[in-house]
Amino acid sequence: MPRLFTALEIPRNAAMSLSLLRGGLPGARWIDVENYHITLRFIGDVDGRTADEIVERLDRIDRPEFQFRLEGIGSFGSKKPHSVWAGVSQSPEMYALQGEIERICQRIGLPPDPRKFTPHVTLARLKSSRLDDVVQYLAGRGNFHTSTFTAPRFVLLSSRESVGGGPYLTEEVFPLHEARSTPSASSRLLQPVKSLV
Repeated sequence: MPRLFTALEIPRNAAMSLSLLRGGLPGARWIDVENYHITLRFIGDVDGRTADEIVERLDRIDRPEFQFRLEGIGSFGSKKPHSVWAGVSQSPEMYALQGEIERICQRIGLPPDPRKFTPHVTLARLKSSRLDDVVQYLAGRGNFHTSTFTAPRFVLLSSRESVGGGPYLTEEVFPLHEARSTPSASSRLLQPVKSLV
């Protein structure tokens, strides 16, 4: 069974902005543009029955679409950096969606995710990059940001066992509903009144 995880997709224009960050860091293995994503919950290797149950439960999630943008870059692994990433603006809706997915996974019997949810897009995995090179790379690109965009859905992705970084296959798509705006009192007053004549 392939490794499964839930994720948010990155729209093409934001992915193109991210692709401009590629290069200039010795020892980096850059992620292919089509594999950019924000992992919501790593599920891992599960059997077919568990995978079906996960899909069935995720399909019941009823949450609104939300907006966010990518901003800032950083690295994981302070003394020996192992990856470079682009950050994500604060989005309460994203955290709420991730929290619901985490609760579903635990109810099914999966162990809690040991890592704190830190939304990001992995740009590169680092093998032999020197700390000084990473610091210099990050310093030159710290003001990175994209335009705000909408997440209309989340997906269940699979990856074959590899070194990481794709290719990923979309197994299932879970739409988020359009954000509903409740009419304000003033707009309700402007509604035409039905004539009784």
